[in-house]
Amino acid sequence: MAEVYIIGQILGASDFPNKSLFCKWSIHAGGGWKLISGVKEGQTQIDDPAFGNFTCWCHPVDIHYATKGPQGWPKIHVQVYHYDKYGRSEIYGYGFCHIPLSPGTHKLECYTWRPVGTLHEEFRRYFLGGGIQLRSIDLIYSSSDRYRLQTEAMGTVHMEFSVILRNFTKYGVEI
Repeated sequence: MAEVYIIGQILGASDFPNKSLFCKWSIHAGGGWKLISGVKEGQTQIDDPAFGNFTCWCHPVDIHYATKGPQGWPKIHVQVYHYDKYGRSEIYGYGFCHIPLSPGTHKLECYTWRPVGTLHEEFRRYFLGGGIQLRSIDLIYSSSDRYRLQTEAMGTVHMEFSVILRNFTKYGVEI
């Protein structure tokens, strides 16, 4: 089978309204993909930068897949949370990026968004924290019902991945 190695890191985030952020991430691949080694989901530590607008995580990602074809190529989705001074965490953004198809090292910028509620829900979120969240995480990377959501742009998650392809020509897999 053809193999794909994804090695890199989630560098950090920028342009979010507040600091003190952490990120939950997951790599989703189609049904024809087999996870050989590595962890396909995780969470970064909380970073609260004293200076500047860049939250630094440098969280490692190392995953190895086998496949018979490029259908369902892996994509990474992220959920960025704000951790406030009262110990509460609220969702600050959802986003996803496709893992690049070409071998080499790639810098990715994942633009995030969050659902916007009614005026009453937004007042409650502003003064009490929390806010509305997605019921199904699949909406982040599938376009089935996402068109019905009212959203607001949030910050950017920065990532760097090296993609290594092995045995693609040997097994006749074309990208």
